[in-house]
Amino acid sequence: TLGCASKQLHADREVVLSAVRRHGCALESAAAELQKDPEVVLAAVQQDGHAFQFASMELRSTQDFVLAAVKENGYALTYAIPELRGNREIVLSAIEKSGWIVER
Repeated sequence: TLGCASKQLHADREVVLSAVRRHGCALESAAAELQKDPEVVLAAVQQDGHAFQFASMELRSTQDFVLAAVKENGYALTYAIPELRGNREIVLSAIEKSGWIVER
């Protein structure tokens, strides 16, 4: 959804939020500063848990944020750092949200 837009719009928060709410993986094309924006990332993850792979490493490494992400979509667990994929609270939240987890 963002692929055809100008690079300038990839950094426009309103445009990116609109895009990720419809297609979570549009986060991949967002400017790096928006891949660090918690609201943008959670909107993307809510639409598609696999969008979490395009979030900044900082967000994918933060326990509180990963917990929030898996509460939106359990599949986000797949893209958290390994140490957090072993966190009991995070794993239980992912199971509650999605019903199962894929081991990678």
